[in-house]
Amino acid sequence: MDRSAEFRKWKAQCLSKADLSRKGSVDEDVVELVQFLNTRDQFFTTSSCAGRILLLDGGINGFEVQKQNCGWLLVTHKPCEKDDVIVALKKANGDATLKFEPFILHVQCQQLQDAQILHSVAIDSGFRNSGITVGKRGKIMLAVRSTHGLEVPLSHKGKLMVTEEYIDFLLNVANQKMEENKKRIERFYNCLHHALERETMTNLYPKIKEKNNSSYTHKKQRNPEKAHAQCITKENDKELENDDDDLGINITIFPEGY
Repeated sequence: MDRSAEFRKWKAQCLSKADLSRKGSVDEDVVELVQFLNTRDQFFTTSSCAGRILLLDGGINGFEVQKQNCGWLLVTHKPCEKDDVIVALKKANGDATLKFEPFILHVQCQQLQDAQILHSVAIDSGFRNSGITVGKRGKIMLAVRSTHGLEVPLSHKGKLMVTEEYIDFLLNVANQKMEENKKRIERFYNCLHHALERETMTNLYPKIKEKNNSSYTHKKQRNPEKAHAQCITKENDKELENDDDDLGINITIFPEGY
């Protein structure tokens, strides 16, 4: 079986499976993005989360919450109110932790150059922790990730360890992160449209490619005059400069069974 046929087989199998997430469906804020990617021959999504605020009740290993051993006291993909958290905290018996988890998306790509296009778009959109993994069986996976999460313990053995005023402060921070997360998703979607349109044009007119399609690099120097073409404004560029330092592409080889 050639690689293209094998990729189509993987895609058909993945998209025909039931959604096994807790919610059982794609989050509202990324439905359009997921559908758009899945209509393209060279991509299909394997998992996604639009971003959420969580209140978990369970043990803490260091500062890392083990969600599989926790009770989910509250989960929302929208801005969260203090009263909802206070009510949920009353159900806590262990160590309750408030978390904000930003947007994450996994996309399997037909070719490495397809993954590189998505990776470049993700970086320009503010998802600076994105990366590409390549399995020995040839599966090429692009993960869209960022690092602007939040994780704060609120109670210990069922006893609240912080004031309501502090909880209100934390929720303001979490809700601001949620709003920024939504802007980055919209930016990613718009930039993806532009990038794929440019790729289609360069494939149709190869002579243009040599002139307009610069080689893929680990770190790109931004040119303010080309900000519009890169689907990122000068203002957005400054906004993202201090967010994350790692702009590199990481390629990992998985074990044989992947």
